[in-house]
Amino acid sequence: MKDRVSFVYLERCVVHREDNAITAEDGDGTRYIPGATIGTLLLGPGTTVTQAAMKVLGECGASVVWVGEHGVRFYAAGRGLTSSSRMVEAQATAWANRQRRLDVARTMYKLRFPDLDVERFSRQQLLGKESARVKASYRDESERTGVPWHGRKYIPGQHDMSDAPNKGITSAAQCLYGVAHTVTVALGCSPGLGFVHSGHDRGFVMDIADLYKVEIGIPVAFDAAAQGDEDVDGVTRRLLRDRINTEGLLERCVGDVRKLLLGEGAEEGTEEDKVGLVGDGDQLLEAGRHHPDEVVW
Repeated sequence: MKDRVSFVYLERCVVHREDNAITAEDGDGTRYIPGATIGTLLLGPGTTVTQAAMKVLGECGASVVWVGEHGVRFYAAGRGLTSSSRMVEAQATAWANRQRRLDVARTMYKLRFPDLDVERFSRQQLLGKESARVKASYRDESERTGVPWHGRKYIPGQHDMSDAPNKGITSAAQCLYGVAHTVTVALGCSPGLGFVHSGHDRGFVMDIADLYKVEIGIPVAFDAAAQGDEDVDGVTRRLLRDRINTEGLLERCVGDVRKLLLGEGAEEGTEEDKVGLVGDGDQLLEAGRHHPDEVVW
């Protein structure tokens, strides 16, 4: 997952397979995309995908996400890379314990505020600090790029009515959600078991995406808006993709999720494709063979 292209967005084309490459064909010709290099394939409006293309994507372990126009709506996704339950069990264990759930949330805030003693603050206080940080980022990026800023205004279903920086911020956020969702599913985690966000089927995805919003998402959105009002969404996606690849965000995101759920120094490569049976005392018994019934009734 760490070595792949973050995402490829396609719209108004036919997606097919040639050898181990995905082909995207439209009126301008055919483009070839090596399947094993794709982290996430975003299928936008007007796309038709063949069974052969989906087969090679499945073999390569690439995530496929069906999205709406501008990538704003997330409709459905395929399965990820791992068949191990290690990460989701660690996530569920931490989520179900009140103190450990708080510990993970504090670690998330520590990633955003490395110089802040987060242990001294309540959840509510940390939420307030995060809100202030985001608002300050809007002002700073407006000043840096010269793009006027009149506040965050997003009305669901009326994306085209927003001004350029608001369009960029929305598009950047949706792309970061896609990247975070891809990593979450690839590692076998549950998108819905969030530690800061709760009550939504992508709560954990939002948790992870927000780790990079101020550092990457908002600056890219203002950079796109600074190029003009035309195709702000497309410019944002392309700039964000380049930034993600340049800074190795996928590798960083994988590391952050593992550190949050498994702790510092978690050994890599231990998510084996191994099935066991749970016995008394939670010991893991070997699967694939009969176990004698030693219980006397």
